[in-house]
Amino acid sequence: MTQDTAATANPAPSDLLPLKLPRRLWLWILIGLVTGLGTGLILSPDAGGVLNADQAAPVGEWLALPGVIFLGLIQMVIIPLIFSSIILGICQSGELSFLRQIGLRLVPYFILTTIVAVVIGITISTVINPGSMIDSADMQNTLHIAEQQAANLQQKTLDDLTVPQRIVNMLPVNLAEASLHRDMLKIVIAALMFGVAILSMPARTARPLIEISESVQALTMQIIGWAMTIAPLAVFGLLADITTRTGKDVLVGMGGYVITILLGLACIMVFYMIMVRFVAGRSVVDFMRGIREAQLLAFSSSSSAATMPVSMLVAERNLGIRPSVTQVVIPLGATINMDGTAMYQAAAAIFLTQVFGVDLSLGETVLLVLTTVGASIGTPAIPGVGIVVLATILTGIGVPPAGVGLILGVDRILDMCRTVVNISGDLTACTVMDRWVPRKKP
Repeated sequence: MTQDTAATANPAPSDLLPLKLPRRLWLWILIGLVTGLGTGLILSPDAGGVLNADQAAPVGEWLALPGVIFLGLIQMVIIPLIFSSIILGICQSGELSFLRQIGLRLVPYFILTTIVAVVIGITISTVINPGSMIDSADMQNTLHIAEQQAANLQQKTLDDLTVPQRIVNMLPVNLAEASLHRDMLKIVIAALMFGVAILSMPARTARPLIEISESVQALTMQIIGWAMTIAPLAVFGLLADITTRTGKDVLVGMGGYVITILLGLACIMVFYMIMVRFVAGRSVVDFMRGIREAQLLAFSSSSSAATMPVSMLVAERNLGIRPSVTQVVIPLGATINMDGTAMYQAAAAIFLTQVFGVDLSLGETVLLVLTTVGASIGTPAIPGVGIVVLATILTGIGVPPAGVGLILGVDRILDMCRTVVNISGDLTACTVMDRWVPRKKP
């Protein structure tokens, strides 16, 4: 690649991410979060609110409307944003050696952190043993409903493919189909191939493609900027809808399980803080302050994909990460770095083995670790998909698929919490890679 192409592919960070967030967005999101929870509890029939059971669903649907519009705007542009961001991130590096350096470090890093998350999930569920806190009579009363819910989930589970078939299935042979089904892993792989190809082309030929990618990214960021103006209202509506429908009784009834999952997620966050301080050499306080906007948005939207534009912005603006690192790590992390989801799936699987009296041998536990790590890679970064993946994992360890129905009531709240951990992991990876990957010599 010539110097001319490298210069063309190296726009300023402000040009790469022309996204301006509303002033004090994190504060407005926090206000929307608190008022949404409060409104939901006031309205929820399960919490003794002003609505009855028949009124809760339609009122919650109207409350959630701004949130649905917000997520729709983000999802509308997320695929072109991922595609253009990865291409620009690769091209901005100016050389293929950078991609090789970051790839050889990033993929093992993601696998290692996912294994750590799974081990934390299995360990904390085994030590706390939340399954023993479930009353057997209550379990039998809910099992019939759970079977119906699980049957619906089973229709959506992943195909039962062999490992070679899964590898072949990752190839993006049909981008239109991948976009239709939102198969983010295929889209990321295709974007990586396109980026490497453009980087290998002569400067004169590559320049128009890079300029198109810059324009596409600017276009998507403009639409995302519009969406961000209603983010606090979206947070209010989504939280009010969830709380109106579920109330507090569901959380109380599954308190042991909820506490176990939250403790596991907290342990992962402690692990991240250790990485930030001792591996990346950064201040933990400054790091947490810098990413709070992304964390709050992740909590309210339950979507790593919806949070990705803000994650990229705070990584560059607040943390000072190189754009060439941010625009490769964040989209890739939103696809394969799901530590919170992996921990949750492992902990939930152990919880359900305790509830149904399934004893796992050491070999089966190791198999659960490997299965969970593999299943978490490529999990779509959209709300609620973790429970579908969990249904697939359970069939391999002897737990009735109906068991998934027992935890559906609290899954949405826990989905919000594990999404915070997922995007925190992506931003932690950015800080580590920014230090590990050598900077290009001037």
